[in-house]
Amino acid sequence: MAKTVCKLLGVIFVIVGIAGFVAPNLLGAHLSPAHNLVHIVSGAIALYFGFAGSAGAARGFCIIFGIVYLLLGICGWFLGTGADHMFNIGTLLMLGKVDHIIHILLGVIFLAGGALGGRD
Repeated sequence: MAKTVCKLLGVIFVIVGIAGFVAPNLLGAHLSPAHNLVHIVSGAIALYFGFAGSAGAARGFCIIFGIVYLLLGICGWFLGTGADHMFNIGTLLMLGKVDHIIHILLGVIFLAGGALGGRD
């Protein structure tokens, strides 16, 4: 299961990363060039674990990325300000309500893939 989650989310991350350069407000998210690069790199790493990594490595990746994205979404939601819960990470990343919801969902999906994934 973990390898499948890595493959699917890896493709989605790369597509969203590329599309974000054309449509920076895709689905109401705040996609800056830095945010798009994070998506492309995350997607490439996920694709590596999905296609070339072992099942155990894919499981570990899913658990680590699941925790990171879940915490990013939760922290952004509660630490964000204003009606849109804007949360800035430096000057490069601006995350709003839609970003937080997407990050929480991604965290849950990654964690589920890691929890249901097997070992070699």
